[in-house]
Amino acid sequence: MAREKTKAEKLFSAAVLRRSFALRGDEHEEGFRFVYEGVLRDLELEEAEVAEYLEKHLVEVDEAIGRHRP
Repeated sequence: MAREKTKAEKLFSAAVLRRSFALRGDEHEEGFRFVYEGVLRDLELEEAEVAEYLEKHLVEVDEAIGRHRP
């Protein structure tokens, strides 16, 4: 059985998803909302928590998705 993810791991996963879709533009908004809301529910997270995490950890999230900031 897999170990339970920590809150930080859950936030990181959700932030990567959110950032990945944000970089694709608005044309994928409907699909993103459907997937993202399910992820938030499954990980027991609030959207505000993920937004706050993303603000503080944008560099790490961008690195995880292969987008390096100058």
